[in-house]
Amino acid sequence: MKLGMEYDKGPLDRDAFSVGTFDDDDARHSWRACTPDERLAALEFLRQVMYGYDPAADRLQEVLEVDELGQR
Repeated sequence: MKLGMEYDKGPLDRDAFSVGTFDDDDARHSWRACTPDERLAALEFLRQVMYGYDPAADRLQEVLEVDELGQR
């Protein structure tokens, strides 16, 4: 099964969504026909669409600063 992994970074209306179910036997059958790797690739694609993906920001940022304590 070829998943549509191409994503146009054009405007995305995040207010419009629909809730679907897997009550449809065709949808259930098509997902079960995928390999686990294909399912994970689809999940990763959805994560990137939802939360964004920036290869420049994939490193951890330094957020810790060390300060010396004064005498008590």
